[in-house]
Amino acid sequence: MNSPETSIKPVPPDLRGRPRPDRMWRLVGAAIGSYSQLTRRSLRSRRIKPVDRDLRLVVQDTRVEAQDVRSYRLAAPDGAPLPRWQPGSHLDVVLPSGLCRQYSLCGDPTDRSYYRIAVRRIADGGGSRELHDTIQQGGGLTLRGPRNGFPYVSAVRYLFIAGGIGITPILPMVKRAAAAGAQWRLVYTGRSRESMPFLDELAALDPDRILIRPDAEYGTLLSGTELLKYGSGGAVVYCCGPTPMIAEVRAGLPGSGATALHFERFSPPPIVDGVPFEIELRRSDRVLTVPADRSALDVVREVRPEAPYSCRQGFCGTCRTRVIAGDVDHRDQVVSGPGETDVMTICVSRSKGGRIVLDL
Repeated sequence: MNSPETSIKPVPPDLRGRPRPDRMWRLVGAAIGSYSQLTRRSLRSRRIKPVDRDLRLVVQDTRVEAQDVRSYRLAAPDGAPLPRWQPGSHLDVVLPSGLCRQYSLCGDPTDRSYYRIAVRRIADGGGSRELHDTIQQGGGLTLRGPRNGFPYVSAVRYLFIAGGIGITPILPMVKRAAAAGAQWRLVYTGRSRESMPFLDELAALDPDRILIRPDAEYGTLLSGTELLKYGSGGAVVYCCGPTPMIAEVRAGLPGSGATALHFERFSPPPIVDGVPFEIELRRSDRVLTVPADRSALDVVREVRPEAPYSCRQGFCGTCRTRVIAGDVDHRDQVVSGPGETDVMTICVSRSKGGRIVLDL
């Protein structure tokens, strides 16, 4: 007996001879098309907003801390907690004139209701003069940060060395070390007691661990070797102050028994092994010569005074300028991201040889 054959009839073509699509896949295709159309409409209607990282704070209080030194207590207008910070951190302060300057945080890191900075008024310092002369209690300031280029690390022994307004990043470190029960000592120098801020706060700490040494009372400046003698063997040294003080401490470090040195200066670093080179300002159609003992920023600002800058030490990135041509000797501490290798931090970086062409 023969088994019956199964007959499969093909789907008849449409009027143009094309095979008819499977009904299920036709429904799936329609659904995918509708979803894609809705997605495109959603993306077109969505505006990508840039991230605003500025902090707009109110000056709650100002206080005279020493001769020509004033502190500023800053808080959010709505009383919201401020971003966390650690000893050694600083803020970028954007002034009403557009100038941007860095100031160390010198308050209590555990109290997020406010920030405190202290500023010494410098006669020829545009940023400090503007803060002292125009920013009053109740006024507003735009800040960025906090950022930390002078981090406090955990250790058993510390020697803190501060010169003048250099006490601002050191003060929270001393208080942190005292609270942690670490072994620590502080050497604090300045022109006179009247010019040295926060002596009242330091008086609340162990006086046996603190040497206050005003030049007006002692008459002579300490060498780096003498400063380092106040620390015990194996101490981690933190130093902030004038450039000559830091240079002295660095020179005396090898024979001191200290295990590490962390320092922060508040003036431009000295130019080491500088050689003259030329900078071409392409948009300005100018060619400038940078002497061996001057920075490119100083020379550029003689003809372009509006050129932005802030720290003058190669870590904030404010003066970074696009390089069109030339071989740059990068002496900054700014980490470049993708596509940012053709930039120059003109406050410290120089030429490896030949002319540098800048987009200025």
